[in-house]
This record gives sequence, structure tokens and C-alpha cells, in this order.
Amino acid sequence: MLLFLADIFEHHFSMLRLFDYVTFRALAACLFSLLFSILAGNKVITWLTHLKVGQSVRDDGPQTHLVKTGTPTMGGVLIIISVVITDLLFTDLFNPYIWLLLFVLVGTGAVGFIDDYRKIVYKDSKGLPGRKKMLFQGLIALIAGIVLLSIVHLPKTMEFVVPFSKSMAYPFGTIGFLILTYLVICGSSNAVNLTDGLDGLVSFPVTTVCIGLGIFAYVASNKIFSNHLLLPYVPGSQELVVFCGSLIGSCLGFLWFNAYPARVFMGDVGSLAIGAALGTMAIIVRQEIAYAILAGLFVMEAISVILQVGYFKMRKKRIFLMAPIHHHFELKGWKENQVVVRFWIISIVLLLLSLSTIKLR
Repeated sequence: MLLFLADIFEHHFSMLRLFDYVTFRALAACLFSLLFSILAGNKVITWLTHLKVGQSVRDDGPQTHLVKTGTPTMGGVLIIISVVITDLLFTDLFNPYIWLLLFVLVGTGAVGFIDDYRKIVYKDSKGLPGRKKMLFQGLIALIAGIVLLSIVHLPKTMEFVVPFSKSMAYPFGTIGFLILTYLVICGSSNAVNLTDGLDGLVSFPVTTVCIGLGIFAYVASNKIFSNHLLLPYVPGSQELVVFCGSLIGSCLGFLWFNAYPARVFMGDVGSLAIGAALGTMAIIVRQEIAYAILAGLFVMEAISVILQVGYFKMRKKRIFLMAPIHHHFELKGWKENQVVVRFWIISIVLLLLSLSTIKLR
């Protein structure tokens, strides 16, 4: 909206021309969403407290977590509201990618909200049944894929790009694209959800992932840069940089309250929504494998659960003391803050590794 107004009045106020630069709008979106989250955080926490949506804690996990029982959850609502308001203000509202990302964010957030609400208010430990949750997530992912098929016109944007290679890019048809979109969005959504188990663990890695995706999106939007670096050219993807800025600011603002000891938890409403939005951006810029590296921390958490469940079903034994793997390290004697900070360091290393794929080809 501000971009539209700036175009109208920039002839009278030359400073408004700054809104023509996506980098300026991304920085402004980051700062605005950060301040909004911090200023609105206390009110959201008070509202959640009045709703009595306190977190229940597993008694078979680290005993230090039992003191967290009753801490308000569903704080991801703050992130979603902040991102939506910020993007409506700072992005180009004529860009279809922005509306698609908001649809995915709000849609999967609604699924997470229902799941959280059933668990906490109705005391239903299962929440939204797994099949129904995957059904709704899959439906949102498939709608996103169909929308992207209607937006994408250039053949190069329909290739599966392999990092660290100049020529390894495999074209795929409509069905292949929809399957890939489903797997990336749903897999990313659930991986972030599984990672959200310690105070402050998710917010910072989401920030590093957004930085990486923002750089990929900026390069992909420029025909000269993308051709030089042998990346798919995706017109209009520059607005993803602004979306990334709004998500970074919102997550850092949420971290203000979620840092140890947390005053509020993200809940499925936040983690499912964030993961789905990140996966959608990876699909848009055609960097699914690079995203798997960039979001390797989330991938590691998801794989630890898959291995734990699969091995237990086959051998009736456990690989890890507890899954997801962050709880394993806690039970090995690491303090909660140690696990969180060390996982943050891993996320920074993965960011650098993923960015190296841009040039190392």
C-alpha cells in the first residue's frame, strides 16, 4: 500500500522514491514488524493468558521442562498478524507471489490454530487428527502449486536445479511440479513444527533461512545476475525479499518474549505456518535442494523423529534417548540454553554453506 501511495506522491516528496527500492522496503518491513511484535507482544500474551491456553508438558522428557506447564502457547498468532500487516503496508500488492505466500501462511496457521485449540481448550491430546492435518496441509500445498503453474511462464523456472553444478537441471511436467510442491511445503511445515520444542530454538534459524531465501530471491529476480550465476530467472521474485524482511522482524520480535525463560510459546499455529511459507518461497525461486541445506537444522530434527519411530517399530529399541533430537542432547546433559545456542550456530554454518551454492558451480 505504501508503495502505491509513494508512486502517487513521489513527485511532491522526492524521499518517497526510496520505496522503489526493494532493499529499502525489506529493511523497513523488518524494522516495522520487529517493533510491532515487541509493542503488541504483552497484549497478545495477556489475551492468551485470559484464554487459559497454557502449554502441557510431557512428563517423559527432561524434568526441567515441567516448570513450563501452563505457559501460554499459540503465540505464533503474533507472528502471523505482524507479517500480514507489514506485507500489506510494504510489499507490491500487485505481485501474485505475495498473495500466495499470505494464503499459505494464514491457511496453515489456521490448521495449526485448530490443532492447538483442540489440544488445550478441549483437552484432546491428539488435537487435530494427523490424517486431517495432512489433508488440509496437502490441500493448501496443491492450491499453491496450481497457482504457481498459472504464474510461471518461462520453461527455466520449471526445472529442478541441482546445486554445485553448472548444467544439472532437470525439467519436469505438471504432475511432477505439483508433487514436488506438496512434498516441500508439507515437509517444511512439519519439520519446523517438530523443531519448536525449546525456548527460542526456532526463531533464530528461521531468520537465517529467510536471509538465505531473500538472497536467492533477489538474484533470481534480476536477469543479469541470474544468467551470470546460472540460476533460474524468476520475474517478480524480488518481493520475496520484503516478505523475508517482515518474517525476520516478526520472529525476532517474538524471540523477545520466547527467549529463555519463555513467557509464551509459538505453538503449531506459528511453526506450521512459518515452515509452509519458507517451503513456498523455496519452490518459487526454484532452489529446493539449496533450501534443504539452508534449512538443514529443521531437516535434521524431522529425520531424527522418522528414524526413532521407524527403528522402534522394527526393533522395539530407540536410536536416541528422545526425539526430536534436541531433547536427546538435553537428556545427555546439555543445558537448554546450550542446545539452543549450539543449534543457532549450526544454522549460521548452514546459511553460509547454502549461499556457497550460488557461486560454486
